[in-house]
Amino acid sequence: SDSLILDLEDSVAPAQKPEARVLVRRMLELAPLFFPTGELIVRINPLSGPFGADDLAEIIPAMPHVILIPKCEQASDVLEVEKTIAGLEKTHNLPGQVLLMPLIETARGVTNAAAVAAASGRSVALCFGAEDYTRDLGIPRTREGKETFLARQQIVLAAKAAGIEAIDTVFADVGDDEGLYNSSVEAKGLGFVGKGVIHPRQIPIVHRAFEPTEAEIEEAKKIVTVLREAEASGSGVVALGSKMVDAPV
Repeated sequence: SDSLILDLEDSVAPAQKPEARVLVRRMLELAPLFFPTGELIVRINPLSGPFGADDLAEIIPAMPHVILIPKCEQASDVLEVEKTIAGLEKTHNLPGQVLLMPLIETARGVTNAAAVAAASGRSVALCFGAEDYTRDLGIPRTREGKETFLARQQIVLAAKAAGIEAIDTVFADVGDDEGLYNSSVEAKGLGFVGKGVIHPRQIPIVHRAFEPTEAEIEEAKKIVTVLREAEASGSGVVALGSKMVDAPV
């Protein structure tokens, strides 16, 4: 996997939050042994609840690469986390900045996605969570995912406008390889650059869906070649088969 998310939110029962915090901090401290490459991300609880502030106080001194901020609905949700982290970095004299990934999971969050994406210079990606989103809408989540199409496109647009990455939601059925592959290909077509996974078997399927195909690579090589030839001859436009090729292409 490119990143590993250590989750303190939905997968941890309230009574186990303090213990989970300590386990996450210890894993961050021992990261070279457990996860020598890639990014270590921690999903905290919302600061609006009773657990989020304690999450940050426990884990920020251990320097995770990124904090995944759940249920972001407005820019202030991101700014509050940023302010808290900055204070902890100063208090502990940390040698760098912890980055942010806001997670959009509600109708209100989708409506305000552009403001959330642009709220902080620390943000590196905008993520989508379909499970909470469909619950917020009061509708079932389907295999085809048509009910999330508009929200996913809004999140891509918000991320691109803010100059950060867009990460698609997980595909919950770990036994449906075909469904995962199709969902990943669709996500790539919408403009997402990655997808969450919830089981190791999903990793190679998502990688295969997002990497360029041999046909795409060959077409790209041809486009670069003919455009260079056109530029050498003083032309900005050239034909490749029946297709006109200029700088945007």
